[in-house]
Amino acid sequence: MSRIDENKDFIAVRIAVLTVSDTRSIEEDRSGDVLVNRIAAAGHILADRKILRDERVDIAEQLRKWCADPQIDVVISTGGTGLTGRDVTVEAHRDVYEKEIDAFGTIFTIVSMQKIGTSAVQSRATGGVSNGTYLFALPGSPGACKDAWDEILEKQLDYRHRPCNFVEILPRLDEHHRRK
Repeated sequence: MSRIDENKDFIAVRIAVLTVSDTRSIEEDRSGDVLVNRIAAAGHILADRKILRDERVDIAEQLRKWCADPQIDVVISTGGTGLTGRDVTVEAHRDVYEKEIDAFGTIFTIVSMQKIGTSAVQSRATGGVSNGTYLFALPGSPGACKDAWDEILEKQLDYRHRPCNFVEILPRLDEHHRRK
């Protein structure tokens, strides 16, 4: 079973938060606030925060900028993961991914099922890696952000989490770029 190894030191990661919404401002961004508060409470560093409209090209461009920034280890987006025509965050993420973390969406669905039952089928939460940076796309509700952070990301972004975690392999995510 998973556990925290208290013999290891905590390693803070630098996380950027992107809210995708055609209507929200920073003052109304409850989902972004949930993530920002949890990032701080866990001891991580908020590296940047932005709100963008549901435009695939703009979202992908911002994700690429953050992935190119050596001061950002993780990007978490919220919003735009649904099924309607304007929901393009998942497609923008996949435009950027080098590798998809397939099980992230599966685990998120399992967590969501416990909270919202079969409505979880409508989520397209996804995770991936690009240029040595983790990317996660979460639904736009505060509850979904809480669930994803509390049940998955908080643990996987803690270097002390056993048997394994995302932080311990972070230095090797872009090793294929360094190979000759």
